[in-house]
Amino acid sequence: MVLSDHTIKEEIKAGRIVVDPLGKNAIQPASVDVHLDKSFLVFRNSRLPYIDIRKDLEDLTEKVEVSENVPFMLHPGEFVLGSTLEHIELPIDLVARVEGKSSLGRLGLLIHSTAGYVDPGFKGHLTLELSNVSNLPITLYYGMKIGQLSYVRLSTPADIPYGSPQLGSKYQGQSVPTASKIHQDYES
Repeated sequence: MVLSDHTIKEEIKAGRIVVDPLGKNAIQPASVDVHLDKSFLVFRNSRLPYIDIRKDLEDLTEKVEVSENVPFMLHPGEFVLGSTLEHIELPIDLVARVEGKSSLGRLGLLIHSTAGYVDPGFKGHLTLELSNVSNLPITLYYGMKIGQLSYVRLSTPADIPYGSPQLGSKYQGQSVPTASKIHQDYES
């Protein structure tokens, strides 16, 4: 069951859902708006012929920060990682879906490729997979509304929530855009 604005407000008041800071008028009929932070991970032009998912490719991206009034320019066909301004926390009986804002989607901005799902127990800032599928560059500003979270109640609380030691949750507690850590799946 998707939570309504009424239930979202109750869960926030009880401290079970955390969205910090909670923006003015952020609670929508069945979601909470989230905003764009100032840091981006931009893929470098690499001499590598391919991306090997079994290797740590820390040097594949570089961090870029924008100031409050200077936009990040996302060019057509470009893919970068961004982050929510908000710190998000979920209890063990809720999941969240991160979705784009329709007004931005109508301009060709996608905010996630495949990672639109937030596990129960997650704590941290969400990394966004930003793509421009339009023919023109799109300006991205620090603090702009970038997406929305909808919440779904699980049939029962998760036995092993995200962040549990046995899961090896790679992105728990992240506070900036975080590059892929898939190579850790292949380490012994």
